[in-house]
Amino acid sequence: MTLISGEWLRREATQAVCAMLTDAGFQAYFVGGCVRDALMGLPVGDVDICTDAHPEKVQTLAEAAGLKAIPTGIEHGTITVVSGGIAHEVTTFRRDVETDGRHAVVAFSESITEDARRRDFTMNALYADPKGQVLDPLGGMADLQAHRLRFIEDADLRIREDYLRILRFFRFHARFGDPQAGLDPDALSAIAMNAEGLDTLSAERVGSEMTRLLAVPDPAPAMAAMQRTGALMHVLPGAECAALAQLIHVERLAGLSPDFVARLAAIGGEDVAERLRLSKKEASRLALYRAEVGSARGAGELGYRLGRDPAQQIVALRIAMLELPFDAAMFSLAGHGAQQVLPVRAQDLMPQFQGAALGAELKAIEQRWIASDFTLDPAALLGKH
Repeated sequence: MTLISGEWLRREATQAVCAMLTDAGFQAYFVGGCVRDALMGLPVGDVDICTDAHPEKVQTLAEAAGLKAIPTGIEHGTITVVSGGIAHEVTTFRRDVETDGRHAVVAFSESITEDARRRDFTMNALYADPKGQVLDPLGGMADLQAHRLRFIEDADLRIREDYLRILRFFRFHARFGDPQAGLDPDALSAIAMNAEGLDTLSAERVGSEMTRLLAVPDPAPAMAAMQRTGALMHVLPGAECAALAQLIHVERLAGLSPDFVARLAAIGGEDVAERLRLSKKEASRLALYRAEVGSARGAGELGYRLGRDPAQQIVALRIAMLELPFDAAMFSLAGHGAQQVLPVRAQDLMPQFQGAALGAELKAIEQRWIASDFTLDPAALLGKH
């Protein structure tokens, strides 16, 4: 018998949602990410509960128990039950009746096995009762322990039920898979056969998955496999993963946190901001990174003008994309530049300079100061030595 534990499982608010169901004679099981992450010793975020009670019954039971019930996805069997200020998604056991690669028509079920078979990956088809005892209807535990990501039963069918599962496969492998073991060949074959299905997905759904994939510590092996299967060209035409692994290596040497925008800059592609529905701020940062990779600004000036973090990301991109040797001093220079403040003000140049001439002189002084690695003092900059 396998048991999970954790503060999230023991808390009174969560147990109250389970008791609301079980006291009325219904089943209640934790499912999906909360069970998977608890088994892997990872922090648990969202708590999903499944039950054989139909959504209208769940809503009635919640209200009778004094809990807030929100019909967030009632047509698909989901009621969000708020207990102790914590949202719990409670979903009726389901089976797919009809799918078109984007949406599914579901029927409610009383079988936990039927519910498991409509999920995506075996490691996500693990359940636990309110005491933490794990149920494994499809053998997902062995895959979880081996850090092996597999589609449930027929990979081709699972993908055609929802083409977003292609991107989820690469993201989950990057986060949970064993990089030494490689990716499941049956899954890769099915992805290659169905890659065109990605064209039917909304940019918002694609963008959400891609940005989350590129934010994991090391997405390079998964992204390379995505390119080999042809999936990447449907998401980001023109993208190329060759520099990504090198960028991640540089990030680690320099102690930089993962920046999905910098990683997008490394792989390139056409109309990236539009295809992934980046925010204006993210799109602006992507354009800046791409422009500055080939600029003549030194690391110190980058730090001075852009701030430490963007400057250091640009330095990392230059090393990776231009195949330069790693130089820790460049990252220090970027950080040093970010701390500098020009020691000359416009008032120091008046009344000798006015208007446009004042701006031009101040700019020239700033350039001399930057070129000196920020060492010239005000007297030297103003020519008083």
